[in-house]
Amino acid sequence: MNISPIAMAMRGACFAGVVCLVAACQSQPPLPASSAPAAPPAAQPANAPPPEESAGAAAPAPPGTGPLAPLAWLEGCWRGDVNQREFREQWMPARGGMLIGAGQLALRGRMEDYEFLQLEARADGIYFTQFSGDRKAVSFKLASTTTDDKDTIFTFANTADAFPARLIYRRGTGGWLYETIEGPLNSADKKVIYPLRRIDCESGELIRR
Repeated sequence: MNISPIAMAMRGACFAGVVCLVAACQSQPPLPASSAPAAPPAAQPANAPPPEESAGAAAPAPPGTGPLAPLAWLEGCWRGDVNQREFREQWMPARGGMLIGAGQLALRGRMEDYEFLQLEARADGIYFTQFSGDRKAVSFKLASTTTDDKDTIFTFANTADAFPARLIYRRGTGGWLYETIEGPLNSADKKVIYPLRRIDCESGELIRR
């Protein structure tokens, strides 16, 4: 996800060329006003749209706006460990009314499960969809957003009558994310919490924010 600059040397060469051109111009006497050439009209790119089309074009929505703005903090990488199990999630930036991510679960370094994640703004609300391999997609609709002290809690309700009935993303302080699945299972209430910390996607170091 990182984009490395590759043209610094070329920029330096161009800057040196501009300096040389400016020095050369300063060494020449100024042209008389009557003989100074007129400035040519500004050239238009061959594929530039007509002015009236450019004026009416819709600008893209700025980052941090739209229905998914309250969930944009998910962007980046998250990691947690419980009972020798490591679970990770990675989310891309929100684009086009959608957040795309991926998650994996490993036991002692061996892959146990994986899934693809999607947060999408639809006409009737925000939907969280999980799907993995050949399994059918499981969708949850955002039912509520609440606060508890300094934490923000996003509760998604399963759109089908199945476990888990609810998927909860709790944004804690200090770079913590608590994911909870809960609901009735085999005539009993079940609740599983996955604590994750924000990490640098490349180094894996903790980011405390």
